[in-house]
Amino acid sequence: MQHRIIVLGAGYAGAITAGYLGRRLRREDVAITIVNAEPDFVERVRMHQLAAGQDLRPRPLAEMFAGTGVEPRIATVTGVDADRKVVTVTDADGVAELAYDTLVYALGSGWNDSGVPGVAEHAHDVSGRPGALRLRERLARLDAGRSVVVVGGGLTGLEAVTEIAETRPDLDVALVVRGGLGDEFSPRGREHLRRVLDGLGITVHEHTDVTGVEAGRVTTAGGGAVPAEVTVWATGFAVHPIARATGLEVAVTGQIVVDSTMRSVSHPDVYAVGDAAMAMGPGDKPLRMSCASGSPAAWQAAGAIVARLTGGRLPNMPIRYFNRCVSLGRREGLIQYVTADDRAVRAALTGRLAAVYKELICKGAAWGVSNPTLGLPIRRRRVMPERAVTGPAVREPA
Repeated sequence: MQHRIIVLGAGYAGAITAGYLGRRLRREDVAITIVNAEPDFVERVRMHQLAAGQDLRPRPLAEMFAGTGVEPRIATVTGVDADRKVVTVTDADGVAELAYDTLVYALGSGWNDSGVPGVAEHAHDVSGRPGALRLRERLARLDAGRSVVVVGGGLTGLEAVTEIAETRPDLDVALVVRGGLGDEFSPRGREHLRRVLDGLGITVHEHTDVTGVEAGRVTTAGGGAVPAEVTVWATGFAVHPIARATGLEVAVTGQIVVDSTMRSVSHPDVYAVGDAAMAMGPGDKPLRMSCASGSPAAWQAAGAIVARLTGGRLPNMPIRYFNRCVSLGRREGLIQYVTADDRAVRAALTGRLAAVYKELICKGAAWGVSNPTLGLPIRRRRVMPERAVTGPAVREPA
């Protein structure tokens, strides 16, 4: 009997996990399904480019998993019952329940409106392809001289504001940050960041707390307002709300609490990877939501699943950080080197070389999704019979 593995979400973490499992376990022993709402793998780290009008290479899941034994299922996940070990999905054929023996939860995160009035009604996001495409269309209709405000000084906000300003120098582009510009970077990094933004003509409003978004402006805590024909909200991400209703133990953030192998602490047949997981990193600090965390977590989880199913040795690969990579348009970048627990050090790479470095990182991340064993020779291992026990059959709609 085949051991049924279901992976929810085909972002970086989910796709790597599914691809690795498909290449390391015997096809006769496992049935691997990856459920995703879109038929393509989306390079989330490039959504600011898509929003600014650039075209991205399509990456169909059917091609990505061809020959691996992994079966993509294009559907929306609407529920997970971790006690019954079933996932509820909706697709063109209706509602179905998929039973699993091992579940990998990788639904990731999305837009976080932070509860600020008017954000949901008037702001745009770049957290996924639908939002990026809506923003792209809106910017294309915007006449010269109109105002665009990006709210949020993290990596997403910085990449979005510089990409828009570089692509549309005819617009009046501004950035609003709650603290100081580039607070998380070293002095050299902050200096370079300020120089690039100044060169692109971006107005920066520092130490400014946005309290509301309206049609044509954002309001601030001091009672002021910043003109905004288009507002882009980039203050952070929130995890998919389904996790709270799964029966799994979750943190206050809604992330699934996992151990060092990315396995749920409450349900040992469930693993969580990427932004959906509350995993601890160096210094006993939670891993931040990022590709830098999600990809190594995926390899950790996939290796642990293979080991537990085949009687092998569990992987022991501590997840740590090396740098923060920021594209500042197509010609400039900032690579801030950090400690293992993600604190900035003095060293930073800037300029054109940093932009090339960041581009290589993006291409490498996409290559890693398609090549989860990193091009190394592989040997599919046999699942131990006593660990391939299956439960109820899949229930499809009548």
